[in-house]
Amino acid sequence: MSQFYTIKPLPLVGAEIFGVDLKLNVNDDVIAQIKLDVTKYRLLIFRDQGIISGDRHVEISKWFGELDSTFYNHPRSPHLDVFRVSNNEEEGCRGVGRTGWHIDGSFQPAPFGYSLYHIVSVPTSGDTAFSPLNEVVQSLTPDQYTRWNKLYMMSDRRGSLTHPLIYPHPLTGKETLCFHLGMTSSFVYDWDTPEARFTEWPETKKLLQEIHNQVVRDNRKYIYQHKWTQGDFIISDNLAVGHEASPETQLPEEQVGLRIMHRTTVKGQYTPQK
Repeated sequence: MSQFYTIKPLPLVGAEIFGVDLKLNVNDDVIAQIKLDVTKYRLLIFRDQGIISGDRHVEISKWFGELDSTFYNHPRSPHLDVFRVSNNEEEGCRGVGRTGWHIDGSFQPAPFGYSLYHIVSVPTSGDTAFSPLNEVVQSLTPDQYTRWNKLYMMSDRRGSLTHPLIYPHPLTGKETLCFHLGMTSSFVYDWDTPEARFTEWPETKKLLQEIHNQVVRDNRKYIYQHKWTQGDFIISDNLAVGHEASPETQLPEEQVGLRIMHRTTVKGQYTPQK
């Protein structure tokens, strides 16, 4: 492995990586270490990467598997597999990431394994927040854990597709969450048993609020708030961290400057199961 590869763990979740220029060829040993570290730290942050081309963004993403591009392709996207978002609809898709805390691809039979983000143009305000999901599960009271552990989420995009709310991460075995607070039509208690019960909207809404409150408990003390700087590139274990774009990401260009973010998602290999 390159002698320049160094890592600085962050207090709760994630780590900053130094000594790697993602625009250049990265040797196999460093790639192998990055794969190990994203599983261990769940979020890897590469600073000062300049502008990474769409083709290179896709090449890096393929270190982790086949890409799965289920989103709208903006005319200004640099690659068909790169999702381009912005606070200017002429530059990228607007309103992205503001429907509630979530993991990417919860509507898929196998949610995305990894999400990779690259900031191309940085506004003066507009963070992305990340939450370590194992810690969210560990913070539950015994009563909450018993209830949540019986719940399955039903995606509003895939009819009867359901996933357990709590399940073991396929690589680490640590309990995590499959959820999307803005794309859940209902919850099901005790799915695939004679006691199965679907929640009506008032109860569904109450559960979604309870999950939100648990993620942002103690005044967001357990959340990593990423303040973007020019050239940042983030690789996330999508199954292990929830995320949400801050309200400021939607402020107009005239107020905070132009925001342009590129994102790719890697096809999931594991269906959440107990």
